[in-house]
Amino acid sequence: MQLIHLTENGRLDFSPMTDTTRDTDTDDTTPPCYACGKEARFDELPPRERIAFDQYWRVAHSFNTVVPGWLVLLPRRHVTAVHDLTDAEAGALGVWQVGLSRALRGVTGCLKTYVVQFAESEGFAHVHFHIVPRMADLPAAHRGPGIFGLLDRPESEGVTAEGADRMARALRARLHGLPHSH
Repeated sequence: MQLIHLTENGRLDFSPMTDTTRDTDTDDTTPPCYACGKEARFDELPPRERIAFDQYWRVAHSFNTVVPGWLVLLPRRHVTAVHDLTDAEAGALGVWQVGLSRALRGVTGCLKTYVVQFAESEGFAHVHFHIVPRMADLPAAHRGPGIFGLLDRPESEGVTAEGADRMARALRARLHGLPHSH
């Protein structure tokens, strides 16, 4: 990892730094990390769980939403705060967020995307960015932070696994030229 800082003369200095952001201090009271559990089974994941990826990031379709195209962008290593991202992870982050937003617009016709990060729920402290298509007909009650009212819905209302896999394939086709996608 490199630490980037501004020198006294106003220039950027790129100094080598040991990566101290890996979270290895866990105990029996720490809930299991959902994202790390998925990453451990990466090669077995269905299309909806690995829409696209690079060495730093993986894109998945949210599993508990009624919004087709609700994406989750996750670092591939355990990180619990944005400030602990490496410079390489941070550099790729913006490319992913914009690329996914463009792909969602192309596939869903959304007006824009919401990009949100909290990582506060138990078992979900792993940094992850929600990238959510904001459709033209979205009711006012679900705009802005209200969009989270469309998450954690009963399975009978949600996007099916098959629907999420179809969306994954459509998005993957749109992402095929993004420098950081596989």
